[in-house]
Amino acid sequence: MAAIKFGTDGWRAIMAKEFTFENVKYVAEALARYVKGSGLAGRGVVIGYDNRFLSEHFAQAVAEVFCGHEIKIFMNNRSMPTPVTAFAVKLKETAGAVMLTASHNPPEYNGIKFIPEYAGPALPYITNEIERLLHEALTDGKVVETSFEKAVNNGLVEYFDPFPAYTEHLKSIIDTKAIKEANLKVIVDPMYGAGIDYLDTVLRDAGCQVETIHGYRDALFGGSLPEPSDKVLTQLKKLVVERRAHLGLAMDGDADRFGVIDADGAYITANQVLTLVYYHLLANKNIRGPVARSVATTHMLDRIARDFGMDVDETPVGFKYIGESMMKRGSILGGEESGGLSIAGHIPEKDGILANALIAEMVAWHKKPVREILKDIEDKYGRLFSERKDIRCSQETKERVLESLKELAPASVAGKAVHKVLSIDGRKFVLEDGSWALIRASGTEPLFRIYVEANSVDDLKAIQEEIVELVGLG
Repeated sequence: MAAIKFGTDGWRAIMAKEFTFENVKYVAEALARYVKGSGLAGRGVVIGYDNRFLSEHFAQAVAEVFCGHEIKIFMNNRSMPTPVTAFAVKLKETAGAVMLTASHNPPEYNGIKFIPEYAGPALPYITNEIERLLHEALTDGKVVETSFEKAVNNGLVEYFDPFPAYTEHLKSIIDTKAIKEANLKVIVDPMYGAGIDYLDTVLRDAGCQVETIHGYRDALFGGSLPEPSDKVLTQLKKLVVERRAHLGLAMDGDADRFGVIDADGAYITANQVLTLVYYHLLANKNIRGPVARSVATTHMLDRIARDFGMDVDETPVGFKYIGESMMKRGSILGGEESGGLSIAGHIPEKDGILANALIAEMVAWHKKPVREILKDIEDKYGRLFSERKDIRCSQETKERVLESLKELAPASVAGKAVHKVLSIDGRKFVLEDGSWALIRASGTEPLFRIYVEANSVDDLKAIQEEIVELVGLG
């Protein structure tokens, strides 16, 4: 069995190669041992799964192991988004949840993530212990399990559907009155994933005219990726313009990430969505509090926070750290440039359904397109340009660059003095004019990610090129 590593969002692997029923049961054994060791096993565990090939069968295999340990399981008889599975943890007050998903990865992948009792992503101290227990289980070769039929007969499996409670909760934290009055026309694209029906229902109940595309299960995701990116959402962009819709709203395979298309077919980046939502919470909804963002996410949030006298909590990459900030520091918005967002009053887990509902609320509130609202914000705070560049290299080069990064502290980059050097996650250089560059290594591949944000495209390119040269990846 290949080494299983719970990265920023659980373990993912290719089905039939590493992601097999045998390996899934070993992971379930480690998770069951963790839950028993936490002293919360009596509360039971939620199991959720997405629309990928065999996901419901993998979920049943996980249930057989937990029930073998006499831990009660709460399951739905259909797929559930990751944020809804996390919400169910709070709803049922369980010891946590196991989610079977590979999120936005290609169709041949599946994965497992553990959601602890606080209903957010597992923090490193938890995943490290799970990995230790997995090694222990693999070493002793022992998996405790029972048949699913026997578990059901013994009352260890309870079927329930959190859909009504979740959608009602969402309607309680968005302004459905404003949405109703705006008479919005929205096209929803759940990308054949677990988010089918959720956003559609919330928006329809709020008075929107909703058209849904790709609203049925397809384990091959229409031959594409279930990733709500500019490159993938071509059909949604086309339909928004053709149908003269106000918005196109998409979610990835497990509905924890969002994709927003404006009325003119323009893709709105995750950084822009976070900017819009934070400003909306502060200026329109009069909700006050800090913002949590990853080290790779736009500093436009910092400009807005500063204007309102709020703090910014800069975290490592991974929503687990943002969720922790929301719980411990009271951040009213948590977000990352890869498409994760949540707000105070919700769960500390990224939620694409919530993010999209908030964008609909904001458009209804302003009664104008997203890009016009964004321009109003940029007129006030200035404009920022962001880009991520991925550079592949040899393993030898990766190790050399990682070593040199530890001491890298240039006095200037692209003619701009370095104001601050950060090592929260990777190496980040904040420049005198507010521009910044971050270089991070992939945890699993010989790959570096270079993030740059600047006040102009020319500055962005100049900073990007110099960083590549500085670290020896040119």
